[in-house]
Amino acid sequence: MNIDMSDIRSFITVAELKSITAAAHKLNYLQSNMTAKIKKIENHYKKQLFIRKPKGVDLTESGMQLYTQYKKMMFMWEETENKIEQQANILRFGTNTSLGGMRFFTPFQQLYKAYPDFSVTMKTGTTSHIEDEILNGHLDIGYVLGYPTQKNIQYIAKAEDELVIIGKNLINHEKLQQGLAHQNILLASEACCYATTLNQIYAEDQIPKGELIHIYDHEALVQFTQLGMGISMIAKSLLAKFKIKYYKDAPEAYRHIGLYLIARNGHVFTPIEKQFIGLTDALDLT
Repeated sequence: MNIDMSDIRSFITVAELKSITAAAHKLNYLQSNMTAKIKKIENHYKKQLFIRKPKGVDLTESGMQLYTQYKKMMFMWEETENKIEQQANILRFGTNTSLGGMRFFTPFQQLYKAYPDFSVTMKTGTTSHIEDEILNGHLDIGYVLGYPTQKNIQYIAKAEDELVIIGKNLINHEKLQQGLAHQNILLASEACCYATTLNQIYAEDQIPKGELIHIYDHEALVQFTQLGMGISMIAKSLLAKFKIKYYKDAPEAYRHIGLYLIARNGHVFTPIEKQFIGLTDALDLT
């Protein structure tokens, strides 16, 4: 049996999500159909391409080689479809300041190389700001950390993360509540999900606050907490990026957070948006 593009897309999706079940859900297939597609590809190459685990799958060495080749083929196929359809190669995109624009450099680079007329508008800010820009029609898609809150926005879950509270003075106290008491709170915006979650923690436990200090340079804000100027909150996956040493896990009730691809309800993803999303799916955004 011949391998077709739907088989290739299925293989890529399983490889990136590390789950046959999640890939089937994303591509709207029955799990049995997805399993059959993977088996078909393995039979075609007469190689084991995935290592089955109790909770998901991992690529074998042969599987990784095939994934690399299939990604190239998929990109070229999507590029051809886009050029033949003569769609406008315009991307209007937003993301959280804390996630950082450089995470999307490689997808942008590939799209600029493929399409000489490629044009991108990119904005960064808080989750609520990016949501507002999308609702107002200034952006079309975005990647944000937070929770589904806007009824007129579709939230497509991409990853899960956890929240941590950062600050040098936290380590001097066994209990988190003691470490938070009378601490200055460093924040970029009172509307961001970090600030609102911190405010809920303080309110629930009736913890006395210090001053609110606005610092709009996110990297500076993070590093100032490490000097002992106050505390803030950040996604756990960003600890390595900012080389954060002093932190504590957020309380369990507030700990979990999601990474979402967002767009207006009813938005029809353009070929260039689909290609960009496909490229970012291969990245570790958390």
